[in-house]
This record gives sequence, C-alpha cells and structure tokens, in this order.
Amino acid sequence: NITPTPHQISLQRTRAENAQETAQDYVEMIAELIATTGEARVTDLAGRLGVTHVTVNRTIQRLRRLGLVTALPYRAIFLTDAGRKLSEESRHRHELVANFLCSLGVPSVIAHADAEGMEHHVSKETLAAFAKHLKNRG
Repeated sequence: NITPTPHQISLQRTRAENAQETAQDYVEMIAELIATTGEARVTDLAGRLGVTHVTVNRTIQRLRRLGLVTALPYRAIFLTDAGRKLSEESRHRHELVANFLCSLGVPSVIAHADAEGMEHHVSKETLAAFAKHLKNRG
C-alpha cells in the first residue's frame, strides 16, 4: 500500500479540476447554443470552443457517462436536468466574478474574458465575499 506524495495528490487534484472545468465549459456552451439557435451540434461546439470534432465527440461521451447530456450520433446534443443545473451554476459564477471585476473598474469586455478562467477556480467562500461586496455597493 503506497501513500501518494503531496505532489501526486496535487497533480490528481489539478486533473480533476481540469476535467470539471471542461464539463462546465461544455454544458455552458451547449445551453447557450440551444438558447440562441435551438440546438447544439458537434460542429457548432467545435467551432465555438476552438477544438476538433474528435475532441468534442470524446468529451460528449464523457459527459454522457456523467449524466450531464444526452446525444445520439449525428443528432443534436441536449442537457439533462443535471447538465442544466451545472450550466446555470457555471453561468451564475461567471456573472458574479465578472460583475465583481467590473465593480473594481475593470472594463466589461476584459472582466468577462478574465472571469472565463477565474470562475472555475474561485472557492465558495470567495464567491460569497464577491456577492457581499456587490450587495453592499447597492
């Protein structure tokens, strides 16, 4: 029985966080595509996310196993209830981080671009502090 080193634990955590970040980005984009065009297709996801069709197909298979999407070959992709919930949570985190950055004077376009990376790594405690700050500002 081998005990993992702190470095190994850190790498495992980073991989898990990256997988969660990818899932959040995909469900957010699927929800956005459905809202704006009525459907989400592999080609649309590949174009919007800047990845290959193969990458999208592999990720969609993983999201299916996680119960976040339903999809049939050559058909549209749909979010499950769990996928919709994750998408809404991701969108809320993004908006909260972007609004906080804007409250500091960061231009909106930059705040939204920065929030895209930050939203995945901000703790619940920090998000609560952001929300409190924004509420106190009126």
